Amino acid sequence: MIFGMHPLLLLTFLPLAGVAVIALLKEEHKTAIHWTALVTSLVTFMLSVVIMLNFNRENAGVHMLLRVPWVTMGNITINFELGLDGISLLMILLTTLLSAIAILSTWTAVQERVKGFMIAFLLLETGMLGVFLSLDLVLFYIFWEFTLIPMYFLIGFWGGDRRLYAAIKFVLFTMAGSLIMLLAILFVGLTGNTFDWVRLKDMWAVFAPNAVWLFLAFALAFAIKVPMFPLHTWLPDAHVEAPTAGSVILAGVLLKMGAYGFLRFNLPLFPKASIELAPWLAGFAVMGIMYGAITAFAQKDVKKLVAYSSVSHMGFIMLGIFAFTPQALSGSVLQMVNHGISTGALFLIVGMLYERRHTREMAAFGGLWKVMPVLAALSLIVTLSSAGLPGTNGFIGEFTILLGSFGSGVLRSYLFAGFAATGVVLAAVYLLTMFEKVFLGPVRIEENQTLQDLSLREILILTPLLILIFWIGLYPALFYSLINPTVENLLYTVQMAAQVLP
Repeated sequence: MIFGMHPLLLLTFLPLAGVAVIALLKEEHKTAIHWTALVTSLVTFMLSVVIMLNFNRENAGVHMLLRVPWVTMGNITINFELGLDGISLLMILLTTLLSAIAILSTWTAVQERVKGFMIAFLLLETGMLGVFLSLDLVLFYIFWEFTLIPMYFLIGFWGGDRRLYAAIKFVLFTMAGSLIMLLAILFVGLTGNTFDWVRLKDMWAVFAPNAVWLFLAFALAFAIKVPMFPLHTWLPDAHVEAPTAGSVILAGVLLKMGAYGFLRFNLPLFPKASIELAPWLAGFAVMGIMYGAITAFAQKDVKKLVAYSSVSHMGFIMLGIFAFTPQALSGSVLQMVNHGISTGALFLIVGMLYERRHTREMAAFGGLWKVMPVLAALSLIVTLSSAGLPGTNGFIGEFTILLGSFGSGVLRSYLFAGFAATGVVLAAVYLLTMFEKVFLGPVRIEENQTLQDLSLREILILTPLLILIFWIGLYPALFYSLINPTVENLLYTVQMAAQVLP
């Protein structure tokens, strides 16, 4: 207990304390609003670190379980149930860290309706934490849908010229998949006589006759959120129109909710269907890797390039999940963190450039290394990290995914990993081309001669992400010690269940 409250309950709803304080402040008190949001997010992050320090890495089961009866309908009870394992722990650490960094990035970027922005952002943080900690299917669905509301307002009110189009498209795509998932949740709950994930994960035999259809119903919602090819079309619009902080959270956390859903629900609840459909999912993942990389290379808007790179990089994560090997699965979970760090940093850098030049067209830049050497040097590190340079976090994640995929008995072909490996090469091409157009060569446009280099606040924003890029790249053991027990337990459960089922 912390201050008399369960730690996971406190963690989930702590951002609402900031919302309450900000609601009492007047709109003109912008500095006080910014500081309230930042302090709230930092305290939430520190609480997630405390939880990590008290986490038993050798226990692959559910930690800190909180189960309170919430709604009773006959013999079925919907619980307010929270818990975490190694996978969800990394997701809440990523969520709380990126939330604090994103809020710090808004100090000069968000100057209108600051009060509404910070309230929406902190509400979104509560929703994301709830998604990763919920262990009741109905509670999970409520948090899952709740995240749409603040994200819709962040894009629709503080986004670019086509913000309403992008916000509506984001909501419609997500809700279309979510409604089908809701039907599957109701079927699973009524069939298993409970919505409790802890109990349902041992009832896979009960769902076996309808497992394929149930798998597909859950998968549609999660594949849209990832997003997997060809369900990705909402993402570039949402990224381009979202404010910088919104893009950071969208790429860093919201996309991971889709991959997390596959790991938390599809694999343990429908193990045989997961294995049977794995080659199809892996095939779409590889197509996403190739399509995202090729399309990114064709972009002239640097933010849209980073958006399409997310489609490609998330394809690696999905390939690793459905390779069903310990290396690939662990690599996918780590790559979820890596993508949040590297792509989040890229969006922050794009936002810093946009604040100075009010354009994202690569043709408007060039030669910035001479004018902004600090930004250029830090951008090079982040770019190489996203490209998977050895010694950075991107290499570790992609290498273990490819290693596990080559040895996958479920995929039964080297072609998946072979085609995916070309995505690494293509990533280096489009990322280094982008860096060359923006930072190298002569300063061709007079307006760029007077651009200011990074401020101390902006360096502070990027520093934690840079530390993690090298920490994970050079010594990933700490992170794998959190991931491996949970992944090995999940893989054992899926494989044993698939062997037992006819």
